[in-house]
Amino acid sequence: MSLLTVTQLGKAYRSYASELHRVASWFGMSIRARKENWVLREVSFAIEPGEAVGLVGQNGAGKSTLLKLIAGTLQPTEGTVAINGRIAAILELGMGFNTELSGRQNAYHAAGLMGFTVEQIDGVIGQIEAFAEIGRYFDQPVRMYSSGMQVRVAFAVATAFRPEILIVDEALSVGDLYFQHKCFERIREFRQQGTTLLIVSHDRDSILSLCDRAILLEAGRVLRDGRPEEVMDYYNALIADKEQATVQVSQLDDGSMQTRSGSGEARIESVTLCNVRGESVETLAVGEPVTLRIRVRIERVIPELVVGYVIKDRYGQSVYGTNTSYLQHTQRDLRAGETVEYRFAFNAALGVGSYSVALALHASESHVAKNYEWRDLALVFSVVNLDKPQFVGTAWMPPKVECIR
Repeated sequence: MSLLTVTQLGKAYRSYASELHRVASWFGMSIRARKENWVLREVSFAIEPGEAVGLVGQNGAGKSTLLKLIAGTLQPTEGTVAINGRIAAILELGMGFNTELSGRQNAYHAAGLMGFTVEQIDGVIGQIEAFAEIGRYFDQPVRMYSSGMQVRVAFAVATAFRPEILIVDEALSVGDLYFQHKCFERIREFRQQGTTLLIVSHDRDSILSLCDRAILLEAGRVLRDGRPEEVMDYYNALIADKEQATVQVSQLDDGSMQTRSGSGEARIESVTLCNVRGESVETLAVGEPVTLRIRVRIERVIPELVVGYVIKDRYGQSVYGTNTSYLQHTQRDLRAGETVEYRFAFNAALGVGSYSVALALHASESHVAKNYEWRDLALVFSVVNLDKPQFVGTAWMPPKVECIR
């Protein structure tokens, strides 16, 4: 049985000719709205026990509205939400805290609304105070808190008891990096213990490291639902593409899904990874010097061209990326029919494993401004350890050791 099932869910905000018409509509009377704005429409998906799902999409896509409908703080206009388990949701700063009450008092109140008794809260209030780490402010009115302090208390309360389903909106992006790491560590612990996770984040690495699956919302509808790396690649291409509708997804020979987008004013003609002898290689040794060669064809006159690449690990997390704008090698005033070859020489200071290269052709510093071509999985290669001391991780950073006794 699915822990959470969303079926044909929709939410519309309606305006009526008068408040009387609005009230009449509450009682099922057929009153036509003067204006209707749908922020969610026909959203359906199911989440299994122990699954971690990332919810992504541009601002205004409907992510926060969807989470509020699932948490029960909003009522749907159409469709249903079926939940089999206890939910803890961190949707907004303060979780509805009373600003005149202290953090401790609000902790008792919020946990009580979650269904816990005073005796149960007594047993964890010390843990809540310790996790929040706001010192004497825990007994001061919440109106004296910064937004980061509110998040600390809200998260500590919401996770004081392990829920079956934990829902986290962008609230964790507020506050210091130390506490964000602390929160994500608790989320990972809950995951290991079987908690189902539904999280909204614009941070690609958080989605890739925490989630088994990702759902992409666009204009209130589900656009993609699948492996986090594939969905995040598509999302990134969608942002770069903007209004051009050129995003293409194709299946490669190994079964992986490659995402491409762009205006086509410049195109990637070839990409190879070469050793010191100029030979194309797919497997290289830790620390081996290599050259990434990218051949670009100019299809139409363009004022400038920037070429960038990102090396990703097998989970899709970025290991290293740069572009010719950062490196002071932007080409300008290119003519149709020209070809340009770029050679990026570096030592493969990478750990053992498989890696992929994503490429981008664009104007200015970022591909978001003017995207000629974006291509994920443009090249795949493996790294093996032939002659280095054993180590772990995705980066090879050999230290010099001194031992003083």
